[in-house]
Amino acid sequence: MDTATPAVTVALHDGTSVIASSGQVDARRHGELLLPAVDRVLAEAGTKLDAVTGVVVGVGPGPYTGLRVGLVTAATFGSALSVPVHGICTLDGLAYAAGTGGLEGPFAVATDARRKEVYWARYEDARTRTGEPAVDRPADIAEALAGLPVVGAGARLYPESFPDARGPEHVAAGALAALAAERLAAGQELLEPQPLYLRRPDAQVPKNYKVVTPT
Repeated sequence: MDTATPAVTVALHDGTSVIASSGQVDARRHGELLLPAVDRVLAEAGTKLDAVTGVVVGVGPGPYTGLRVGLVTAATFGSALSVPVHGICTLDGLAYAAGTGGLEGPFAVATDARRKEVYWARYEDARTRTGEPAVDRPADIAEALAGLPVVGAGARLYPESFPDARGPEHVAAGALAALAAERLAAGQELLEPQPLYLRRPDAQVPKNYKVVTPT
């Protein structure tokens, strides 16, 4: 599952392929949409939640509120079912999906970070990220990414900085699951299911607020 972008996406993977999936784009309803999507995917696959042997969740980068919905849900399922919970960088999932769609590297991935910024990373190919994810204004990285295709909704939002925008726009849980299954089969360690925020949340405690004491 992933809620790091406006897409609320869930998939069931059997270790070889995706057997059911769901995706809805709504940046304001992650909490409302995620659990019904889980139920819908399980029903489509004709299985029960207790048959799940592991959980994969996108760790972002993404906005604080949406991202934590998926992470908390994944952790809850892991605890309730006593199964491992694995993290995958959401940008890696987008890169992997672009690669299975035929895009060859090098390229970059950019998602909407709001505040007129993007979360982004550069890739040598669909499975190989070069460097850590970052958050920047599109104009500040346009020269560094000049000539590269850029995958994701962040590229679509800023065509003046990313003229060669490519799909998919949002991550799909099926791509996350397939990438995780591939890495686990190769004996690679996956990320801890901890949020990759890259910046402070919008809501913060005010500084230098006036303290009122009783008289």
